[in-house]
Amino acid sequence: MKKKFTTVLTIAGSDGSGGAGIQADIKTFAALECYGLSVITALTAQNTKGINAVYPVNEASVSEQFRTIASDIPIDAVKIGMLGSIGIIKTVATLLKELQGTPPVVLDTILASSGGISLLSEEAIRLMKKELFPLASLITPNLPETARLLGMREVPATRESIEKAAMKLFETGATSVLVKGGHSEDDNCCDCLLHDNRFYWFSSKKITTDNTHGTGCTLSSAIAAFMARGEKMESAVEKAKNYLNEALLAGAAYRLGSGNGPLHHQCRQWEQGLR
Repeated sequence: MKKKFTTVLTIAGSDGSGGAGIQADIKTFAALECYGLSVITALTAQNTKGINAVYPVNEASVSEQFRTIASDIPIDAVKIGMLGSIGIIKTVATLLKELQGTPPVVLDTILASSGGISLLSEEAIRLMKKELFPLASLITPNLPETARLLGMREVPATRESIEKAAMKLFETGATSVLVKGGHSEDDNCCDCLLHDNRFYWFSSKKITTDNTHGTGCTLSSAIAAFMARGEKMESAVEKAKNYLNEALLAGAAYRLGSGNGPLHHQCRQWEQGLR
């Protein structure tokens, strides 16, 4: 009997600099012993200094990419990243409903670039909440995204306010919510998971580095990979955070470009190869 790959499909935009988007997702899947599949929603012109341009892919192309893969290859988990338009949100919602079985779906709620460029209109955000939140096993907004999704004037800053925000996101239709605390001003990164009506907190010391490009993409992809491998939600989040911290720490020793460089996604494999 031949071995079976554990597969994870990413539906996201392309980052030619390799730090985020489809490229970061594929690297993460491979590092965590999964086989990466991809559906590209947008082409971007970007580097470590930011995004210069975004070229959305049309809905028909997204559908054809997805259906061609799904008709041939079993999908063990799905990660969703940058969608970019109302049309693609509607298309992805339709496609997810066509999937055989019920693979876990991790939705990284990308609303803007790290440089502050908006990637979704307010109408598109409302549609994402309505159409995709109920289909996702987990959504992973950071603190600013959480505030925008809920129309909050201020970003939640205390454990109590973050838990309340996570509950409000749950009430909008999300099955489980991971509010990421990397944007807080604390020395620790504290992430709050609401799953099965219970709060889980994951805390780790912040790593001092400029190489943070693709952090959110990497975490959501790692969670999807661990869930594809059969880990329960809270275990998948914990193991994904551990992997993210390893990649951040290893990436801090490198320099790529003149802006915010990438994580070192293959740090485990490189270390083993040098022994």
